[in-house]
Amino acid sequence: MAWEDRTPFDAIEENFGVSEPQVISLMRSALKRSSFNLWRKRVTGRATKHVALRGKLVTRAYCPTQYKQR
Repeated sequence: MAWEDRTPFDAIEENFGVSEPQVISLMRSALKRSSFNLWRKRVTGRATKHVALRGKLVTRAYCPTQYKQR
């Protein structure tokens, strides 16, 4: 969920009880340094990763096409 750009940190915390700093720490330890740096660059300040920055009309935790059904 953390790798996916559209899933907010708040949804991760709600589902798994892992806060944003804990997610960042986990990603730092699980990814190669270059992958972690690319991920941090993508999500830093990104409106979709922070519920407070999202528009009020977005009420879901993820994009409907994120988990495609076959």
